Parts: sequence; C-alpha cells; structure tokens
Amino acid sequence: MSKTNEAQVLCQESMALLKDIVKQHGSGGRKDELIEVLNEVQEKLGYVPYEAQKYIAETMNLPLAEIFGVVTFYSRFSLKPVGKYKIAVCMGTACYVKDAQKILDRFVELTGVQPGETSEDGLYSIVATRCIGACGLAPVITINEDVHGKLVVEDVDRLLEIYK
Repeated sequence: MSKTNEAQVLCQESMALLKDIVKQHGSGGRKDELIEVLNEVQEKLGYVPYEAQKYIAETMNLPLAEIFGVVTFYSRFSLKPVGKYKIAVCMGTACYVKDAQKILDRFVELTGVQPGETSEDGLYSIVATRCIGACGLAPVITINEDVHGKLVVEDVDRLLEIYK
C-alpha cells in the first residue's frame, strides 16, 4: 500500500473513531458533553485536529470558535500530535523556586525537544505547565499519568531510561 493510501486509511479510521465518540458521548448535543467528547478524542487520537473540531461543532450544533476556545484554553488538549510520553514540567511558583527550570532544561537537552513540541520519532512531547496542584512534591513533573516529585536534575536521566 502506498503512503498516500495509508494516510487515507488512517484518516478514515480516525473519522470512524470520531463519529463513534460523538455518538457515544455527545449525541445529546448539549454543551456539557463537549469536554467529555474532547477528552475522548484527545485520548484516542493523541490530539484534537481541526477536522475533528469542525465535525464536533457541526454534529453537536456548537460554534466552531467555542470548541477551538475550549481546546486552546485547557492544557490537557493539543492541536498537534502528542508523543507517546507527554512530559509535563510544573513551572508553578513552588516548583520554579526549587529548580524546575533546570529540570526542564535537562529534558530539552537530552531529548532535543523544545517545550510545546514533539520529537520526530513521536516518542516525547515536552510541555511547561502551570501549577498542577502538587506543591508538596515540588519540583514535580508528570509523564503521561505518572507523577514524579521531589526531583533533582540528575533524576531526568533515570526517568528517560524508564520511559523509552
């Protein structure tokens, strides 16, 4: 199968998945179902592409601008594909004063990925986040759903060995 056909199949698969998600979680067309739909799309596709936003808007009878506003407001959602491992470094005050910037810099140095980007191999995405509410663990990061706290810069190397 050519690359063009593979891309079309993925697009068809993603669209079928999107239709199922909206049917399951957003069939009432209510505004309060939107976050649930977007969460599921993010989880299944790895991001919320424009085409998905447009389909959700049309199907749920909501303005596209409103959906875009929600997707860009919450850091949970991404407009670009996210890596297999999403590394979120908390940059809230408690973490920042305990060297979160140095931890973030070490992740960037070792992965070659700038905050807000994804590695070319699709393995890592790095984000600098606002407070994640775990100040007692400062400095703290999450890698996907795993929380790692009371870190020092040297822990970054060990964590990347675990998540590869």
